[in-house]
Amino acid sequence: MFATHYHELNELENKFDRICNYHVTHKEVGNKIIFLRKLARGGSTHSFGVHVARMAGMPVSLVERANEILAQLEEKNLSGKVTKQLKKIPTQNFQLNIFDGLAEDLKRIKEILEHVEINSLTPVEALMKLNELKGIVKQHSPAH
Repeated sequence: MFATHYHELNELENKFDRICNYHVTHKEVGNKIIFLRKLARGGSTHSFGVHVARMAGMPVSLVERANEILAQLEEKNLSGKVTKQLKKIPTQNFQLNIFDGLAEDLKRIKEILEHVEINSLTPVEALMKLNELKGIVKQHSPAH
């Protein structure tokens, strides 16, 4: 099981006999995290959610905002007193789209699909459109 609320999982190990925590070892180089792909006994001492989001190709604006929020939360946690409320996140700027951060060929496929009138396609036209989309994927696949 993997979770972002690592501190809560760490506590579960202390409360239940049959729960054992493990974490993926890592190395910090500057402000980058390198996961060493080795499990070690014990819970995680840090949250790597923002690093994983960056590695997964999330939009830069989203990662930057997550870092701002994380810094505010850490400041609040370290000082032990309530600081200013977190600035509201403008939802229209941070609404993710399934095609954000994907390759140009997938964006091209999206554009093609947006212009297809599914209800008016004949079976043959549907197969031809599917073949066209398959050609785009095949043309840009790593094997080529």
